[in-house]
Amino acid sequence: MTNSLVTPLTKRYGESVDAYFSGSPLNRVSFLRENYAFLSDALTNPTTRFLPMRSLEPSIFPDTGLLNTLVYDDIKEAIGNPFEKLEPETIAEWDSSKEDPILIFLGIDESKTGGVTYEKYSGQAYFALDVTVPADPTTPNATKLADIQNKVEASGAPFTTVRTQYVLNYSEAAIYAQARSYMDWNRRNPFCAGCGARTMSVNGGAKRVCPPTNRGVAKGPCPSRGVVTNISFPRSDPTIIVAVVNAAGDLLLLGRNKRFPASFYSCLAGFCEPGESIEESVRREVWEESGVKLGKVAIYASQPWPYPASLMIGAIAEALPDGEAIHLEHDPELGDAQWFPFTIVRDALTAAERKVNVLDISGEPTEAPIRVPPSKAIAHILMRAVVFENAHLPKI
Repeated sequence: MTNSLVTPLTKRYGESVDAYFSGSPLNRVSFLRENYAFLSDALTNPTTRFLPMRSLEPSIFPDTGLLNTLVYDDIKEAIGNPFEKLEPETIAEWDSSKEDPILIFLGIDESKTGGVTYEKYSGQAYFALDVTVPADPTTPNATKLADIQNKVEASGAPFTTVRTQYVLNYSEAAIYAQARSYMDWNRRNPFCAGCGARTMSVNGGAKRVCPPTNRGVAKGPCPSRGVVTNISFPRSDPTIIVAVVNAAGDLLLLGRNKRFPASFYSCLAGFCEPGESIEESVRREVWEESGVKLGKVAIYASQPWPYPASLMIGAIAEALPDGEAIHLEHDPELGDAQWFPFTIVRDALTAAERKVNVLDISGEPTEAPIRVPPSKAIAHILMRAVVFENAHLPKI
């Protein structure tokens, strides 16, 4: 998706790109996450919608690409109202033996009327709820969560693996990306990284704290209390992904991960390391994985990637004339890397766009010489920007 508004910046750099998993219609109103009176009103409002998630996957109507949602009456027996009391009270009364389903406040859709209101802000509120049934059937709420799952599955909107089936429309995918990232972070952090004790979810699921007491009994000291730390809040991991063009401007460097079939190629990618810029990270990752040395690196677009919490920073880069030789001795991740003519990449992109919602890594024969990621993946966006739109060339 692109923004067609023409400005001096777009004339110089091209149109802005909203990648899949971005462009949410929700105002997160993050400053209200500590306002439990507001969250309580939002929770119980009859217009509020709840995204049921089983093992981090959403319920989707396949014909429309819309998320299935529930209302409070559908889930109140399983969750009650965790926002009845102020946040300090809930922390003071915390009991680690009681485990409630993870509930995430996502924000409000201000385009919808008749929802929750706080001062000048109003709209339909959205939450995400983990309805995964615990492995132990005697766990409190296990039966209630199973009943919710059965209700969801009977609605004609199955729980769907979004990572390989891109059936959600863009705005729904953005809502899901936020929900999945926060849900996954809460599930992964039941214990404090500072002292090892159990943590509790607060701020509408956007923060985890290590309470100073448990069942009214004081606990030992913890470095996470009393200061702002990265122990308490979810993180996003900056990750680069890059379309590399040769110095002559007619070949594109693509790699094949060893885990993928022989015909599947994509842009090179990797995590940013502490103490390096994005441009440095792009140059290092490309050299480590392929041996190719880069000159100019330009950031083109970004994409949230909720698996579990990456921020994909998409770049277009140019290889140095004397640095285009490929060798794979540094990093064992790639099974192959090659320079492909633009014509071959165009054919592969066109073939992938015919299977718009599927990540095809089947290994079956394909109409194009190579197979590439689907159109909603940022790798596809970067390749298309180069070989179809000449994004690597100067703007006239």
